[in-house]
Amino acid sequence: MLLRLPASVSEARECLAEGAVPIGGATLVWATWQRDGFPALAMSLRDVPEANVLERTAVGGAVVLQRIDDRVPEALRLAAARVGTGAVRRSATVGGNLVGSTLRCLLPAALVLDARATVLEPDGVRETDLAEVVAKRPVLLSLRWREPVTSAFFKLAGAAGAEPPLVIASAVHAEDGGRRLRVAVRDGYDVLDGSTMCTGDTEETLQALRATALGDLSPAAWDIVHAHVAASPI
Repeated sequence: MLLRLPASVSEARECLAEGAVPIGGATLVWATWQRDGFPALAMSLRDVPEANVLERTAVGGAVVLQRIDDRVPEALRLAAARVGTGAVRRSATVGGNLVGSTLRCLLPAALVLDARATVLEPDGVRETDLAEVVAKRPVLLSLRWREPVTSAFFKLAGAAGAEPPLVIASAVHAEDGGRRLRVAVRDGYDVLDGSTMCTGDTEETLQALRATALGDLSPAAWDIVHAHVAASPI
């Protein structure tokens, strides 16, 4: 396998046009390649500046999870800090987690930040939403969002080999002179999200939130969401 390390977006586009397979941090693909065979050509974005941005309103697809700190909102920082082991976080990337993983541990946090994705294709760079990122699995160059008023993250303890633990991310955004609450939940392998304007009454806000797609959560999962939102500053 030949690994290409492009140093610019244009070089990365050329690699894609040549059929290079994105490698991310290789934490997810290495075992599969050992079993099924390695591709002839692979590519890492670790030297592309646009894929390594890390700031209050953006994170690059090549950023390893261990680097994510308090420069980003709390929900995303805590989501990254709870992925796997320290060894995994030192090599796993944002792009690999969102695009290459079925767990997508960072997806709830990205959803509540109302993030937009910049993706790389052989014919150029474009912006898209997270739904397309999940469905089509393009090469993720970066995520960008508006800074929230506040955000939070919760993850149940999980057991090795068991179903993925419940994850809840929430964020409050300034909108139209008020505040909008966004909540996303990973329940098993499914991710549901919803939003509502904050009314000033927590129970009223929760009732409105339950009228969104989050109403499809199991009673047990909804009880945890209820407790999370009730304890958050909204």
